[in-house]
Amino acid sequence: MRVTTIESLHTPASAPVSAPAADPAADAHSAAADFLQIESIVLNLDASLRVHARAHFFSWTQGLLQSLIRHELLVCVLCHGKPPVFRADGFSMTTPEPTLFSDMFLRDTSVAPALLKAWEERRHQPFSFECGPGAQGNLIGNGGFAREIERLGATQLLVHGLADSDGRALSLFVFACRPGSVAARQAYLAQLVVPAMHAAWARTQAQRNPGTLDKPSGQSVLTAREQDILKWIYLGKSNFEIGAILKISPLTVKNHVQKILRKLNVVNRTQAIGKALELRILNT
Repeated sequence: MRVTTIESLHTPASAPVSAPAADPAADAHSAAADFLQIESIVLNLDASLRVHARAHFFSWTQGLLQSLIRHELLVCVLCHGKPPVFRADGFSMTTPEPTLFSDMFLRDTSVAPALLKAWEERRHQPFSFECGPGAQGNLIGNGGFAREIERLGATQLLVHGLADSDGRALSLFVFACRPGSVAARQAYLAQLVVPAMHAAWARTQAQRNPGTLDKPSGQSVLTAREQDILKWIYLGKSNFEIGAILKISPLTVKNHVQKILRKLNVVNRTQAIGKALELRILNT
């Protein structure tokens, strides 16, 4: 039997073998992309050090962190004890009610244990999977959380967490992403940033003071209508658009906005959003 070696497919030894011509433009583009990614990683790690309140964590994860791991929803899960008791919180710029997802996450009592088990079986390495009806390898079933994720259109989940020296999980972070947007690169980036996310989020939990956060002043409690309007302001809607959504006049919306500003002791809509996030008036 004749065996063709790799050498027999090359040019004869007497003929010089020329290397493929380099493409300076491609090399420059690749180097620039690598530099931008490294810069983005450094900026994100630096930003994590400035997180001291829930509003800071929201601004970071739904802003700069999106440059590394693009996601529609982030669910942060604390794991206490053995067997673990879970506590979850949701963050999103896509939906005005991310707490709905964290509530559903906990209400479907099989979801958190299934994700934790899968993460531990993978030796605490990040992993991703598709969820939804008919998806192979779906770990979360078809309960309320899965249905809400499908409605959001973010059915690819990237999961990673942090464990202590004994291997007990301290936290899990679940990124709900658009289908096909998670690959090996995002898993690697999750390994880099999740320790910083855990430290930042832990600081927000330690510094929360329930006795003061809910009552910034005696006159600052917003009505249900004002809270609705504030949510639409947060989503970037104008007075005219809010009026059309709520079926009230733009002038009525304007009057409500002025009351919101007075109650929060701020001077503009941007400050109102920041204050509302800090005081947990907005459920982000």
